[in-house]
Amino acid sequence: MTTGVEKKFISYSLFKFLKGSSRTVAGRMMVVGGIILLVFIVFALFSPFIAPYNPIKSVGKAFLPPSGHFWMGTDNLGRDMLSRVIYGARIALAIAIISVVIAFAVGVPLGLISGYVGGLFDRVITMIMDSIYSFPGLILAIAIAAMLGPGIVNIAVSIAVVYAPTYFRVVRNQVTSVKSHLFVEAARALGADNKRILTKYILPNVMPSIAVIFSMNIADAIMTEAGLSFLGLGITPPTPDWGYDLNNGQRFLLQNYWWMVFFPGLAIVLIVLGFSMFGEGLNEYMNTSSGDRG
Repeated sequence: MTTGVEKKFISYSLFKFLKGSSRTVAGRMMVVGGIILLVFIVFALFSPFIAPYNPIKSVGKAFLPPSGHFWMGTDNLGRDMLSRVIYGARIALAIAIISVVIAFAVGVPLGLISGYVGGLFDRVITMIMDSIYSFPGLILAIAIAAMLGPGIVNIAVSIAVVYAPTYFRVVRNQVTSVKSHLFVEAARALGADNKRILTKYILPNVMPSIAVIFSMNIADAIMTEAGLSFLGLGITPPTPDWGYDLNNGQRFLLQNYWWMVFFPGLAIVLIVLGFSMFGEGLNEYMNTSSGDRG
């Protein structure tokens, strides 16, 4: 268990990290991105308490413009757009996180083993991953989603297939470099088995890059999920979903019902911007920190 002294030390270290990082451009990007993400995470976790109305029920007249009563207007069925945007954060984050976790769970172990073992196994796995990587991501996700059908898990799996090769390639390339370092040779000479070498000595050296990719891929996964839903391959209506609402709203855009497209689109842009800024800031901060240590 963590003692009181350790808790104070951890709190002080976190405060010192945030205070120091906020003085740099990378740190400011992380802070701004983190604030944006925090807002959407709060939306996702507490949407039943934040949303003013039930997002799937008609609460007013259709096509009401933004006003003091309906801040983001209503859609063609009289549903409150603000409530649908808030609830939509749940679907977007859930699918994005599940898909990236699946891609992480597949790509990282394969990259570790392939880079460490080498030989025929490495060539075969690399060829398979390169074949998947060569496909345009959205087209591959559309093909898999069309085969699996709608549903959170199915959509997450279709997106995970797209991003698993990214983790594999990054991890494999770093493992092939790290495994020849002296500390790995020393661990092997002291009798450490392959599993211990991979998990205790090699994996910690590739984790910083994985953390950055994880953040970036969530942003891409949110856009991919929105694209699938826009094409009718995502979550089935009337579940609140930003991509579906974009598809629904674009039919009425020429009639000047702009808010049905603007607000779901703005939500996608903001959350992707938040993850991108956080990931870019984290990447620059890690590169700067490693350069300072060097």
